Order: sequence, then structure tokens, then C-alpha cells
Amino acid sequence: MKNLINRSVSDSLIFRLLLLVTAVGICTYYGIKGSTPYLLIFLVLAVFLFIRVISLYNNSIKKIKYMFDAIDNNDFSFQYAISRRSSDDRQVNELMNRIIRTMLQSKIDALKKETFYEQIIDSINIGIFVVDQNGYVLQKNKKALSLLGLSVFTHIKHIRNVHEKLAQHLESIKPGDKFNLPYTNERTTMNLSVRVSGAELKNKPVSVVTFNDINHELDEKELDSWIRLTRVMTHEIMNSITPITSISDTLLSMKDFTEKEVHNGLEVISKTGKGLVSFVESYRKFTQIPPPHPTLFYVKNFVERMVMLSSHNNKYPNIKWQTNIEPADLILHADENLISLVMINLLKNARQAIGHKKEGTITVNVSCNALESITIEVSNNGPVIPEEEASLIFTPFFTTKKDGSGIGLSVARQIMRLSGGNITLNSNFHTGITTFTLTFP
Repeated sequence: MKNLINRSVSDSLIFRLLLLVTAVGICTYYGIKGSTPYLLIFLVLAVFLFIRVISLYNNSIKKIKYMFDAIDNNDFSFQYAISRRSSDDRQVNELMNRIIRTMLQSKIDALKKETFYEQIIDSINIGIFVVDQNGYVLQKNKKALSLLGLSVFTHIKHIRNVHEKLAQHLESIKPGDKFNLPYTNERTTMNLSVRVSGAELKNKPVSVVTFNDINHELDEKELDSWIRLTRVMTHEIMNSITPITSISDTLLSMKDFTEKEVHNGLEVISKTGKGLVSFVESYRKFTQIPPPHPTLFYVKNFVERMVMLSSHNNKYPNIKWQTNIEPADLILHADENLISLVMINLLKNARQAIGHKKEGTITVNVSCNALESITIEVSNNGPVIPEEEASLIFTPFFTTKKDGSGIGLSVARQIMRLSGGNITLNSNFHTGITTFTLTFP
């Protein structure tokens, strides 16, 4: 672009320099001949041409400098005047206006491409941000803000507001780093997988950080392992127990028993065997959940029905029930019957956790985020679940209740997995609130 201007200026300068050289040559000629009048005339002409050459050069340099100063400040609104200008000046102005238009169009095209790439990055279900050597965040996508639970993220130090340990890791990152870190925000607990790669932006080194919550992948592998284990266990136990109970029942049906101890022993065997059969049968439910048949239904009506079913219990008059559904016309695409099992189990657990505590409260909050994912939160102010128990709460057969089977939350998690969503637990020791969150994509 500068070459176009320089060429225009150069053509005009060459012409004027030729005139100047010619005038100087004539001055020299008349000076040698001693013709003073002609010498003075061409000397004045040479001085005039010299001044014009310097003026043209200085004016052109000033215009070029002003134009690039304006461009550096992203000011493309000015234009050089074309009318009422000398031919040389008009030609230079036209060329510089053309350069301005070309650079403005290039900037518009670059902004369009940048917007397009930002939309692509925002649509990726992985958190991404770019940070320079001073910790300033140069770019980030919506998923990064969502995973970190931040609304403002312009520097790494902002992560300290939500997670000190993660901030310490990220402040010392270098290209090639890889690490996994448990991360808890106000809503849920995640297992972040973080990867760092190096790049260069405007001739300066930067780090591109990508991270994602891998709990879902870990949960799927864990669930698959438990399902396989449970199927093997139920098969083997059922094969062993069924003959025992059958033989015991046959012997008990006979009327010629004479030994009371034998009869009592067989009766114990029978009852124990039946109890084991019932015990294993309850676990069989964990591996035989039917495939979902999703339909569209209004969340508000669904939640109100679930709360009505769960609150219709005079045993806990101390519990206050609250619902908050925003917006009220939310529609969910899922298997209503299977999700009902999950909700009834969560509400029952919340009710039992509060027990007869005074001013007990169970709250169901339903919302929809910017990505149109629907979340249903079931909260209670009963005793907060200890951290060591919270890490095992979804494990099959794990229970803290004397009469619990330990499959309720495991089944709930499997139903959510089959539905394409997930279930998470957040026990907040500061507020004393325990929240189970169902997320539907």
C-alpha cells in the first residue's frame, strides 16, 4: 500500500526534479556567459521548483503519517479531499482513500471471520481460554465460564474467587501440561481434565488451555463395571439359593417330622433363603431398568404432582415444601415414568434426612440455562452429607440407613444416564443445604 503512494509521489517528484535540474543547468549556462538578467530569472525558477519539490514531499509524508496514525487507532472514518486540489495532490489523495477503503474492508472481513470462529468455539462442549505470560485471559468461550462458574474472567486470579487450588495450578502452567483436578463450585462437583498447549499471538507466546468435566465418562465406566458385577453376582447367588429354599419348603410340607430341632432348623433355613432371594431380587432391579421412551411433558405439572405425592404424609408435618419453576411453561423431553422414580426417591430421601427437625424445608427449583439445558434441583436443610459418604453416595449397595438397600440413588443415576443426563450432589457445609441436581441436555 505504501508502494502505491510512493510511486505516485515518485512520478511527480521525478517530473519536478527534471524541471529543477534543467533550470539549474540553464542558470549555470548563463552564469558562465555572464548574462545576469537570464541568470536571475532561471535562478528564481530553480528556487521555486526546489521549494515545490520539498513541499510536495513534506505534504505527502504528513498525509501518509496521519493516515497510518489513524489506522493504528482504528479510525477509518476520515477521507482526503479530492475536489479543488492540484492534479498531484488529488492523485495522492485518491490513492490514499483507496488504501483506506481497502484496509477498512479487510478489517471488516477479519472481524466477520473472528465472529464466525468465536461462534464455533462457543458451540464446542469443552472449556477453552487463551492466557498470556502475565496471566491475562485474551479469549474464552461460554463453556469455560460455565464450568468455572464465573461471569467475569479477564485474569487467572479471578479463579481464586471460586477455587484456590485450581488457580494455583493454572498460574504456573506451561505448554504440554496435563492434569486432572476435582473442582467444586456453588452448584456441583466436577472432575476437570485440563490440557495446555502453546501458541503465538501477535508475536507473543500464549497458552491455550482446554478443560472438561470427565465425571460423566468416569460414571459410565463405573456403572458398566457395577452392572456386569451385579449380573454375575445375582446369577450365582440365585443359582445357589433357589435349590435351598425349594428343598426346605418341600421338607416343611411333610407331616412326619418328629425332631423339633430339625424342623426349627429347616424353618430358619427357609426364612433365611427367602430373605436372601428377596435381597438379591431388589438388586436385580439395578440391572433391569427398561430403556427410556421419551415424550414431551410440562415440568411444572410433573413437579407439582411429585411434590403432592411425597408431601401427602402426616408423619412429617414439620416439613415445609417449596417449588420454584422458571419459566413456568418449561417442557421436558424424557421418559416421565422413569424420571418419576428418580424424583420420588430424591424427595423420600430428603424427607427422611430432615426427619422431625423443626422448620424443615424441601425445595424443588427448576430452571433452564442459556444452552437450553433443564435442571431440577431437590434441596433440603437436613444434616449435610459428610464428604466421605458423599463420594460413595451413588455407589451400588452403599447405604447409611439401617433398612436401606443402597440401590435407590444408583438406580437414579443409571436412569439419568440412560436419559442422556446426569445427577450430581452438592453438600454445602456453610449453608447447611444438601442439593441433588438432575440435568437434562
